Amino acid sequence: MKIIIHRGASEIGGTVIQLLTANTNILLDIGLPLSLDSKPIDITQLKPDAVFISHPHQDHYGLVNELTDEVPVYIGELGKNLIEATKMFLGKELNSNHFQYISDRKTIKVGDFSITPYLVDHSAVDAYSFLVEAEGKRVFYSGDFRAHGRKSILFDRLIANPPKDVDVLLMEGTMLKRSNSDFPSEAAVEEKIVETIRDQSNISFLVCSSQNIDRIVSAYRACLRTGKKLVVDFYTAWILEQVKSVSQSVPNVDWDYVCLYADYRPDQIVKDNLEYFGDFRKRAYASRVTKEELQSNPSDYVVISKMSKHKVINLYRNFDKPVNVIYSQWLGYLDCLDEEYFGAEAVSRYRGDAEVSFVYAHTSGHAVLDDLKQFADAVKPQNLIPIHTEYGDNYEDHFSNVVKLSDNECHDV
Repeated sequence: MKIIIHRGASEIGGTVIQLLTANTNILLDIGLPLSLDSKPIDITQLKPDAVFISHPHQDHYGLVNELTDEVPVYIGELGKNLIEATKMFLGKELNSNHFQYISDRKTIKVGDFSITPYLVDHSAVDAYSFLVEAEGKRVFYSGDFRAHGRKSILFDRLIANPPKDVDVLLMEGTMLKRSNSDFPSEAAVEEKIVETIRDQSNISFLVCSSQNIDRIVSAYRACLRTGKKLVVDFYTAWILEQVKSVSQSVPNVDWDYVCLYADYRPDQIVKDNLEYFGDFRKRAYASRVTKEELQSNPSDYVVISKMSKHKVINLYRNFDKPVNVIYSQWLGYLDCLDEEYFGAEAVSRYRGDAEVSFVYAHTSGHAVLDDLKQFADAVKPQNLIPIHTEYGDNYEDHFSNVVKLSDNECHDV
């Protein structure tokens, strides 16, 4: 078996890994890069027999549109539905790929390869590691994972029963030299939200990804503890609707203390596609809150928001008390220009705005160093290859049997 990292050996995001035997060729993740300087990849030239997507973040699936329709794409069913949801609300055509669904520890055969997904804790739901077996060799790809989310039991289970006799571990290292000490867990984030909103005199906007389900759960729990109502837009409400298929413990618009704010454009998308959305719009409207209601009693609400919604946040800046902006994403995004991440410049300026109470409350979606060590110690690979990291040169300081690859370098397992 051969391994080629086409992208990801020395950068975070945009991961593309190729595994080959004499007869079969598969790809693990086909992500859009996060950096504008990242080199392009023509996926069609790799001619895969199948593609396996670890989770529904664009830096892992974003090149799926470039595949021909006959190439099977293996992904969790919920993950595929979340990708589809993003397309719908962007007004884009849905993917026509040949999707095949995976599930935890159910092995799939593709030519010479046997691939076993392992469900993991990550900021994205329906995230997997992959054990890949062929020609008597075993490769384990960590995907993106952590040990401190609301699904940390998945990390504990993997550590207790890891794959055996692994020849190569491809392990992410996003947090190898970054600290997560301010908010080491989702519980810590929840406490900060509670502290911020408990006695608020104006509205709060929680800036986070609509697909970070753990974060929305933290916000909802904080609202319950403080008597506030959680406000979501149509896109977030639909994401939560999809998650109902795998969990009854995640809030949605049918729950008390969850309100829908119906912006015109997403409302029109749902209204124009009732065959796709079913009775969702009717049910969601039962919990609708209007702009007038928000502005008449702003201290009653916490709104799930995005950096691109800074103009909505600005509507509450001239009230008697500062508006709370709880920034709940990686701080590095605030150093971006709008062309890289729309709204970043405006939200960054809130940090020095007297009419805004800017609060940081975020825990990483990636494993910290101690958890990476525990993961590697449990798997006990013959070789460990860095992936999804800017710190590949530092792996040898912490792990044994490290093999540092460059992009496009071929490694014989």
